[in-house]
Amino acid sequence: MPTFVKTAIVDAPVDRVFGFHERADAFTLLTPAFPPVRVVGKVGKGVQSGVRVEIRVGPVRWLALHTDYVKNKLFVDEQISGPFAKWVHRHEFEAVGNQTRLTDSVEFQLKGGRIINSLFGWVAKIALTDMFRHRHDVTRRICEAK
Repeated sequence: MPTFVKTAIVDAPVDRVFGFHERADAFTLLTPAFPPVRVVGKVGKGVQSGVRVEIRVGPVRWLALHTDYVKNKLFVDEQISGPFAKWVHRHEFEAVGNQTRLTDSVEFQLKGGRIINSLFGWVAKIALTDMFRHRHDVTRRICEAK
């Protein structure tokens, strides 16, 4: 199963970086302009376990469930339905002195089985690289602001 991992060091304490991700507007702030993504529904608050989020990526409906949460350490969201056969996204936060190591890891499977994943998994990884570069840049800009 393809796995994508992106790590960034943010020059801010872990409680500030984690707190930013808990903000109601964090998803919107972290989402690149393309492809167009919007939240169309949410049940629950923050990123705690049990929160359900429905988004639209263009015309595609994506329903995710937050399945794990440890304050200032991690949260996990999993696709319930959407464009992937499987999607599990771990957001991990580790204090490194007064800085934070932010690690996003995504286990995913494209629909269509092993052959499709072998042929096109690299395309998904390129898209994830661009998306998480943007997300980590935004996180740094907001969390490092004095």
